[in-house]
Amino acid sequence: MSKLKVLAWTGPLAAVVWVVAVVMFGARLEGYDQLRHPISLLGARGVPGGELFSALGFVLPGLLAILAMLDVVMRMPANAPRSVRVGGQMLLLAGVAFTAMGLLPLDVDDIENRASQFHASAWLLWLVAFCAGAIALRLGSGKASAWRSLATLAVVCAIWSACSAFLFQAAMPVAMAQRLAFLGWLVWLLGAWRLAPAR
Repeated sequence: MSKLKVLAWTGPLAAVVWVVAVVMFGARLEGYDQLRHPISLLGARGVPGGELFSALGFVLPGLLAILAMLDVVMRMPANAPRSVRVGGQMLLLAGVAFTAMGLLPLDVDDIENRASQFHASAWLLWLVAFCAGAIALRLGSGKASAWRSLATLAVVCAIWSACSAFLFQAAMPVAMAQRLAFLGWLVWLLGAWRLAPAR
């Protein structure tokens, strides 16, 4: 199997690693409830196994997502519309921001301190970059029909994530809304490698 084909599988692998890490570390942490507690709590400072979860739940999936988006960018032809290329770069940035959530964990002893604010900023950057990248990709796909399916998936997933993060919280616990926001990104990672045009 070529290096390029291996690169294409990093998106699904990122999704699988993230889900396994959340389930396993959630089960190991006493008193942790997947329906009530935010995922970031698993990697917070002062939480048993927090550093390991940050590495396996945020940093590793984030790096794999970066490779997956790099694969998407490498598939773009030299004459691809500018908005398509910008979209790819923003989706790369989303992977960087996801990685940063693991490098900037919450502080369980002070949820309002600078460290926790940095983590929240990384989360917001991830969401904004994901949504902006999806929109840019869709805007440019009108002139590059081969990219329409991929761009449509990106927009649908981004809208789902944004609505989960900002609208669904009124109807459900914040922890569940956060998980639904991440779900949109996971579906994107699972589907992007199948829909991205061949090189």
